[in-house]
Amino acid sequence: MKRQIVLDTETTGLDANNGDRIIEIGCIELVDRRFTGRSYHQYINPQRSIDVGAQAVHGISSDFLKDKPVFADIADAFFDFCDGAELVIHNAPFDIGFINAEFSHLNYKCKDINNNCEVLDSLPLARQKHPGQANNLDALCKRYSVDASGREYHGALLDAQLLAHVYLAMTSEQSTLFGGEGSKVAKQAQKTSEKEQVSIAVDVSQPLKVIKASDKEVAEHNKFIEQFAEG
Repeated sequence: MKRQIVLDTETTGLDANNGDRIIEIGCIELVDRRFTGRSYHQYINPQRSIDVGAQAVHGISSDFLKDKPVFADIADAFFDFCDGAELVIHNAPFDIGFINAEFSHLNYKCKDINNNCEVLDSLPLARQKHPGQANNLDALCKRYSVDASGREYHGALLDAQLLAHVYLAMTSEQSTLFGGEGSKVAKQAQKTSEKEQVSIAVDVSQPLKVIKASDKEVAEHNKFIEQFAEG
């Protein structure tokens, strides 16, 4: 059984070594290339300001985060969710750098997440498959017919969900090397028209499990939308 965690973060800026912090973490669990329905999502109070450029990308304000937990309060839950899994991350050095910086601030038991998890960077994989083309998440969603129409801003959980579908589509041909279910998935994916959702490539043996937001997440989202509209 192979357990993978598709992970994304949002941050206050671009440089973890210069004091920027994580403000949102989103994780989607896959086991043997299938969605399990388990996820991890958390907004985090960075206890510092957010760069204007970063806020323009993710739309998350300091005011929205002021009542959220600090990283020290969520470190154990986040680590336990990821421990021992293979992390699938788009441009992994960025996110891993921030995660390790957060652990370093706490002198946490895990000094380097690479010691507890394998890391698969989907960006060089995409560049290898599509040389000379745009390989950011938006471009890959279009290329693999993954519906990203609701992605007005970057968001850690939404982007992790989109990346999970993109990753499964990008690697569906590799699964044919091992036959079995992987071969069925790849064959079904090849029959999917360009306008259909690539999610059919995730699992053809049973209905896709839909991860629904919790009441807490819905309330936080609505609060954020209200604050953004007022701002």
